[in-house]
Amino acid sequence: MITTQTIGIAGIGAIGARVARAIDSGSVPGFELCGLSASHPDRLAPLNADLTRPQPFLTFDEMADRCDWVLEALPPSLFADLAEPVLKAGKTLVVMSCSQLLQRGDLIDLAKKTGARIVVPSGAMLGLDALKAVAVGRIDSVVIETRKPVAGLQNAPYLAKAGLDLTGLTEPMQIIEGSVSEVAKAFPANVNVAAALSLAGLGPDRTRMQVWADPTLTRNMHRVHITSDSSDFTMTIQNRPTEENPGTGRITPQSVVALLRNRSATLQIGS
Repeated sequence: MITTQTIGIAGIGAIGARVARAIDSGSVPGFELCGLSASHPDRLAPLNADLTRPQPFLTFDEMADRCDWVLEALPPSLFADLAEPVLKAGKTLVVMSCSQLLQRGDLIDLAKKTGARIVVPSGAMLGLDALKAVAVGRIDSVVIETRKPVAGLQNAPYLAKAGLDLTGLTEPMQIIEGSVSEVAKAFPANVNVAAALSLAGLGPDRTRMQVWADPTLTRNMHRVHITSDSSDFTMTIQNRPTEENPGTGRITPQSVVALLRNRSATLQIGS
């Protein structure tokens, strides 16, 4: 028998709204919605109109108190405001702003102390199961190459700081190269994929990252090269964007639904 868990969703953009609709439809066995959080209670109205059971607005503290699980799908600046009360309450936090964990190792310590759990879905990245498997042995190197359309990088503050002008770019240009820790400081809102990859493998200081502006692309592309004592492999993914937000791939909310479904699955595939 499946034990039903309650789940709150903080942030109802392209990720949170899609996951809410999936749970409300009954397609995620073992979970029922407990409440939603957004920048203002009025923002819930359009989503609640789509749900068979409209949800109440909850503050972060109320969500931590009432829900067994909480999905964080917030702007990075709000991550800690939610994470701290949820982890203090010993609940399960599903994290989409994975890059924020790179600066907040204390939250992992807090979860250990209270018995809480931090779960990071695969999101827009593939191959995390393979990376975790080779990590049982010895990993020699992990390099992630992220290529974005010029329009996706045009307004990045780092470009002005580095004196880079992408106007009229006709060939791919490497914008930055370094450890995930270093790149995260330059592009704090654009390294969630790399952060998850680094936490599953060598860590953010030893995982290397390149960011490219590529005028031949219309969608973000990630390519990962891994060498280890058990296998060497290369993975490439190019994500189709959601209609709500071109910066969020369709696979990202789907990865959350898959993760939640796996909790109650009779047959589980992959690590």
